[in-house]
Amino acid sequence: MLIIGIAGGTGSGKTTVVNKILSSFPAGEVAVMPQDSYYKDSSHVPPEERSKINFDEPNAIEWSLLVEHLRQLKAGKAIEMPTYSYLTCTRQEETVRVEPRDVVIVEGILVLTDPVLRQMMDVKCFVDADADDRLIRVIARDCIERGRTPQMVIDRYEDVLKPMHCQYIEPCKRFADLIIPQGGKNSVAIGLLTDYIDGRLKKAVANK
Repeated sequence: MLIIGIAGGTGSGKTTVVNKILSSFPAGEVAVMPQDSYYKDSSHVPPEERSKINFDEPNAIEWSLLVEHLRQLKAGKAIEMPTYSYLTCTRQEETVRVEPRDVVIVEGILVLTDPVLRQMMDVKCFVDADADDRLIRVIARDCIERGRTPQMVIDRYEDVLKPMHCQYIEPCKRFADLIIPQGGKNSVAIGLLTDYIDGRLKKAVANK
């Protein structure tokens, strides 16, 4: 199994990179484990306090469950991946069944911060983007998907996203085997990564 980690700041274009990789292969050939699915459940926190949760620090993630699920996939076992709602800041009852595949992508802003998870990765990628571009994408996304006003997003960016990016996310760039500037617009870097995955898949098929 080839395990690829794709990290980068909020709004850097990670999802676009992942989607472009997926579109290059037959459906179901590459499994994806979003870090966002593994946020700790906050249903025990009063609703008025949940808006204060810091989603941009490593402590917000249940790393032990993510690592265990990745180990199960590597052992050839299917998993029930949790789902998380940003609207209620709680883990949902529904799960998503993920079958083991020859390639698994673990994607999220903090996936290179956990040393155990990082050790399991065969390829570590960091999607890089200008801070202004990331902020514009975050404003557009949070206003549409998470019911926030532009001012709420800007305030959160200044108070949480920016300092957490500098403290936790940006330093992880040094762990990356491949840095992808300009996010999903960098067709050359995405092509190199896709070709590498394709080569590994063909090798796996040849060895079966």
